[in-house]
Amino acid sequence: MLVWWRKEIKPLLLAFLLVLSLIPLAWSQTPAGNLSRSQLIGTTTENWSSLSLSDSQLLAEPPLFGEKDDFPQFTRELIQVKWRFGDPIDLYVIRPKGVAKPPVVLYLYGYPSETARFRDNDYCVRLTRGGVAAVGFVSALTGQRYSNRPMKEWFVSELQESLGSSVHDVQMILNYLGTRNDLDMTRIGMFGEGSGASIAILSAAADPRIKALDLIDPWGDWPEWMAKSTLIPENERPNYIKPEFLKKVAPLDPVEWLPKLTQSIRLQHVLDDTVTPRIAKERIEAAAPANLQLVKYDTTMHFLEAASGGRVFAWMKDRLQPPAPTPAQGRSEPETRAGGASHDN
Repeated sequence: MLVWWRKEIKPLLLAFLLVLSLIPLAWSQTPAGNLSRSQLIGTTTENWSSLSLSDSQLLAEPPLFGEKDDFPQFTRELIQVKWRFGDPIDLYVIRPKGVAKPPVVLYLYGYPSETARFRDNDYCVRLTRGGVAAVGFVSALTGQRYSNRPMKEWFVSELQESLGSSVHDVQMILNYLGTRNDLDMTRIGMFGEGSGASIAILSAAADPRIKALDLIDPWGDWPEWMAKSTLIPENERPNYIKPEFLKKVAPLDPVEWLPKLTQSIRLQHVLDDTVTPRIAKERIEAAAPANLQLVKYDTTMHFLEAASGGRVFAWMKDRLQPPAPTPAQGRSEPETRAGGASHDN
């Protein structure tokens, strides 16, 4: 029996173990051209410092279609899109009934947020009132997209990735929406709050398909924001005011990109919101281009009073209406002051 083991089985077992040991080496040397589409997505590269997709390699998998709800005023689809390994995005496409190709508003709320609001039927009625489609999702390292990461890694600690990859996501989402043929891709706006407003500014700088921006308390002016934002735990703050950290996020500062935008823009600042400190708000306002309308609210309560019942969405919907047959004369829009934070209105 022992002779049989040595002559027959042991050589085969050793050969099998040798093959197993060579698999990692062979995998590491496999040329990209021989990988499957799914494997390629896992090996793509992404430049978080660049707003443009041209400096990254993101390959979209075919979308996965989930539940579809049909209501008298709107339809709602849940679609999973994916162009990075391990980072599927739940995308809600909410279309008004009776409009063949409605204009589109992308909705991106700030960190931390979830997609639950897009499953609220009353909220969806407010979004689509007036014949406008809504597309909702969350940014990187947020909600359902925060998984398989050490707890010490979060949106701010990985700010370069959080912002850079989310700006790329907006462009990839617009690419997907353009394939549907049931939306008017010449009339696209973006509504952003908090970090979502920062991503909206950066996305509009990268993608001219975005025609209008509605911004609530965007984060920005990173040196001051990191030093004073109440969102940051005090024990972590020293990590984020180091020169090396600020250098990484400097190319993604909305203060640098906002003056370059030519889109129609409304900036809403809630003065008692301390996530973005007052001095950072002032720097963002100082960077505003001439085409921006500034609205200030002394308190969150004043903001809620002005925004309730879906009124917060009306400005964007007006900007996405078809142009009048005779162009109106341009007029300046002065700063407005009312006398406020993620809000569902």
